[in-house]
Amino acid sequence: MEKEKTFKDYCKEAKKRLKSGFWQNYKKDLEEELERAKQQGISTSKVKEYYAQKISGEIRSDGKKEDEFYLKVKKILDTEGEVSNIIGRLTDKQEYDSLSYEEKQKYTLKLSEKYILALERYKKEKSINVG
Repeated sequence: MEKEKTFKDYCKEAKKRLKSGFWQNYKKDLEEELERAKQQGISTSKVKEYYAQKISGEIRSDGKKEDEFYLKVKKILDTEGEVSNIIGRLTDKQEYDSLSYEEKQKYTLKLSEKYILALERYKKEKSINVG
């Protein structure tokens, strides 16, 4: 079980982002994408909104697990489009098989929610030609 973060933990993470140049990189990436959007006639407000959501997601989590999951979803969507058995494909069979009936229901519901968020992100990225 993951320990709950304290205020001190959040401060350490913020300091780490400052030292690593996280915000400078974010600003540079955003400016490049805004310029590209202008050249392609894409709404810059959509780009700003996308980057704001992306950054807040990265800050809220370490982003590693979400990015892994998103990349898996993105690969399926890029190669096959929206498929009817997506939840089955995204299910960790080993973990799923170890769960009780009620836990399986919760797992499937959480996985469905994660997929919907990933699908929304995918569609947003495609609409502004990111990634």
